[in-house]
Order: sequence, then structure tokens, then C-alpha cells
Amino acid sequence: MYAVGRSSQLLEETMREIKARNNTAQLKAFQVDLSSFISILKFKSSLEQWLLNSEMHSSVQLLVNDAGILATSHRLTVEGYDEVMATNYIGAFCLTKLLLPLLKNSPIPSRIVNVTSFTHRSVSSVQINKDVVAGKWLSGLKQYPFARLYEFSKLFVLLFSYELHQQLASNDESCQISVLAADPGFVKTNLLREFPSFITQVAFFVLNLVGLLQSPENGISSILDAALAPPEISGVYFFGGKGRTIKSSKLSYNDRLRHELWTTSSDLFLQFQLATTETFT
Repeated sequence: MYAVGRSSQLLEETMREIKARNNTAQLKAFQVDLSSFISILKFKSSLEQWLLNSEMHSSVQLLVNDAGILATSHRLTVEGYDEVMATNYIGAFCLTKLLLPLLKNSPIPSRIVNVTSFTHRSVSSVQINKDVVAGKWLSGLKQYPFARLYEFSKLFVLLFSYELHQQLASNDESCQISVLAADPGFVKTNLLREFPSFITQVAFFVLNLVGLLQSPENGISSILDAALAPPEISGVYFFGGKGRTIKSSKLSYNDRLRHELWTTSSDLFLQFQLATTETFT
């Protein structure tokens, strides 16, 4: 198992917890900033080198893209993109693209699980272009539309998931990679850490009162359902645990938006690669 995260402290704590439950588990932690393409690229190289040095099979069987933030102010990444869009969507896209060869090289059917949110349903329309995907349209706004950005990023995760599912299913019959989306619902995490504490407390109180708030232990159920589903299941949206699958928003199945997002994201990915090559040369 490979654990990837920005905080070395949290990674160490996670490793200890897993080891406490299963002391035979084979674990490796990588400190990576998913909002930075350079950091993702370094991780990919480190992972391949570690697999080689460990004499392990050069493959990945399961990739779970669950990095996510809800920032309250506009912050730029190293590459100059909005941090919310870069962390929640662009990072997942780039990491998946880079790891596809390892996923395809798996001796058993492999899987990609992209974590999304029910908040994507709040998006009724969207235009796809580089400025929107990168969050560069925000520069002229007086107030940072954090909720809107979060909703866009989670819709993009779904559009990306469905497009990748279609491409893998139609372009390569021998390919045994499935792509699933997982939505945990309302979970008591630190996602709202940038908001005033009283707002967070009130939100959790109300959600708990109406029976919608889940603990992290229960909230992971939908992700586990997606990860452990039969290998033939792909292009499905898991929601809320107990093996439940539902339809996502109508907009998330829009073919034109799927194609436009894939093309735009691929162009950004190519730009990242070219810029990184120039930096290191």
C-alpha cells in the first residue's frame, strides 16, 4: 500500500494506525502536494524507483484520488492555478494520467476511484475552457466564490471519471482498468477548517440533528464499496455506503462537456510537462 499526502506528520500517524491493526502490512508513505505538478511528477519517479529497488512488480492495482480542500480565499499554486481547482481536480487528473501505464501493467484488473461530492448537483451550467479549469477567471472578482469553485471541481471529477471510463472501455478491449466515482455524503472531517469555528459547530450540529452527519469511519464506506466492487463494474457513482449506487446530476453525463474537459485538461497536462522539462534542463 502506498499512502500519499501533504503532511508528513499525518502520514506517519496513518502508517502507525495501519501497522497497529496489521503488522504484516507492506506500507510506503510519499509526501506529495497534489496541487503541484512538479510534486506529482517527482512522486511518480520516486514510486517507480521504489518499486524497482524493492523488486516489486512495476504496477498499481488501485488508485484512490481523494485529496480535497475548501479554501475561503484565493490562493495560487506554484504553477499559478487556483488551489482549490488544482487540488480537487487538476491534481487528480495529472496523477491519473501519469500512473496509467502502471495501472495498465497490473497483472490483475486494476481500478481508479475518484472521490466526488453531492455538491456537484448545484451546478446547472458551466463553460469549459482553460481559465475555468485553472480558476483564472477569479482575478477580477471582489469576493472569492469558494462554494462555486468546490462545486465545479467536484463536477469536473465526475466528468473526468465518466470520460476516462468510456475511453478505456472503447479504445482498448484488453485493458482491465475500471473507473468509479465515490461520494461519502456529509462526513465530520476538517474540510471546513478555514471557516470560523462557530459556523463549523453549527453546521455539524444541524447535520447530526437531522441524521445526515457521518463519522470518518462510516464516511469511508462508499469509497470502500467502489474499491471492492467486482472488476467488471465501471463508470458507476457510489453514494453513502452500503453498496448504494445512484445517478449523478444530468450535467455530469453531458458528452460535450466530458470531451471538452478532457481536451482542456490534456492541454494543461502537456503544458505542465513542457514547463517541467524546461525547468529541469
